[in-house]
Amino acid sequence: MNALVEIRDMCKIYNPGENEVRALDHVSLVINENEFVAIIGQSGSGKSTLMNMLGCLDVPTSGTYMLNEQDVSKLTDDELSDIRNKEIGFIFQGFNLIQNLTALENVELPLIYRGVGKKEREELARAALEKVGLSHRTGHKPAEMSGGQQQRVAIARAIAQAPPVILADEPTGNLDSNSTQEIMQILRELHGEGRTVILITHDNEIAGQADRVIKIRDGRVESDSARSIPADRDHE
Repeated sequence: MNALVEIRDMCKIYNPGENEVRALDHVSLVINENEFVAIIGQSGSGKSTLMNMLGCLDVPTSGTYMLNEQDVSKLTDDELSDIRNKEIGFIFQGFNLIQNLTALENVELPLIYRGVGKKEREELARAALEKVGLSHRTGHKPAEMSGGQQQRVAIARAIAQAPPVILADEPTGNLDSNSTQEIMQILRELHGEGRTVILITHDNEIAGQADRVIKIRDGRVESDSARSIPADRDHE
């Protein structure tokens, strides 16, 4: 497998000097194409900072970040925005849906920013909503849907243009146990289709559903372990 994400000796330092905070302290890791990885850590561990780096939402103080063989650690804000649009599908704990837009319109919104034409945009949005089991709710607004349904709309928005990386930040944090399992099943299916899924969580049970778990503590990688995968897994 090819390396999709490669971080080398990355540091993120806030308040450099006497009272500096090392949110990331010489982190190095590689995530290959089509991996399902969980990054786990408690509040203050550095996992959120690492997520911001992986998602090109921030840049490191030092070190390098290669995404799809491109060094993104030194790009301009506009270039980072372009990378985010093309390479990464974001799923957040808070759904981040626009309340006065329908499910279909919410999924279409990022496609408008990417310059996708109206007909293709609607087709992609409908296909994405169908993939997450919401083809019957396209005209509903967020307030008319449950939390689990809103998160599925958010997933549809993230996958509509088939980005190679799905970055999910505490995607089940606001959901009940049934909705949590539905969302995790969708993430597993996306992984099965060939997407690279990176899941940020503080929950050991959620992390345990990934194929590889990277534990962050005090800004460093404390452990990095892959669970055994059945031999027939590749044929599912």
